[in-house]
Amino acid sequence: MHASIYTITDQQRMAQAINYFAWQGRLVLPGLGQRVIEVGCGIGNFTGMLLGRETVVAVDVDPACIERLQHRYSNRPNLHAFVCEPSSGAFADLARFRPDSCVCLNVLEHIEDDQLALDAMSSVLVPGGAIMLLVPVFQSLYGPIDRNLSHRRRYSRKALAALAHRTGLRIEKLHYVNAIGFFGWWINAHILRREAQSEGQIRVFDRCIVPSMSRLEAIAKPPFGQSIFAVLRKP
Repeated sequence: MHASIYTITDQQRMAQAINYFAWQGRLVLPGLGQRVIEVGCGIGNFTGMLLGRETVVAVDVDPACIERLQHRYSNRPNLHAFVCEPSSGAFADLARFRPDSCVCLNVLEHIEDDQLALDAMSSVLVPGGAIMLLVPVFQSLYGPIDRNLSHRRRYSRKALAALAHRTGLRIEKLHYVNAIGFFGWWINAHILRREAQSEGQIRVFDRCIVPSMSRLEAIAKPPFGQSIFAVLRKP
């Protein structure tokens, strides 16, 4: 993981996507335990969803992000924030919190050695702990936005399942998310050739599409999507 996954400006732009983060929360929160590590917390756009837990350990490689997160949630004694990456000794030391859950949303695609990172997440969890992943899917969607966000890859179901098996993790859930986003990302990548998502696009998607689409996908999982959500269980 290098110095900045998403710039602070990128994260501030995404912070307005309230419905989208609530949707992520509905995916992630039911499977969480009480002692959670969030890998790649950034400025804390999702961290607030976790603070009802007993212990939240938020980590990021960018010191500026950790500083902002600490200021944003300065009154939460159950929140512990650290600058580190999964392959570091500082991350291995997080095992002292006896975490039972790890949340890694839109981060694994940035890491060169994703198996090493997933191994590190698994190693700090107690037996039976869960890793929640959200990753971009379909390499055919890869475009300028992916490059500018330093995405090293977009996954497939098969590739993510193989990664989990190599890491010795049991797959509990593995399904597509955000079917409409598939088309939007393809248009941005191959027709508009956008370099970044616009604030207007984010607003329209969050306010007009997410509320109804998230309800539909809760009833029936789509056959494709912009992302894959996975729950992986440590033996």
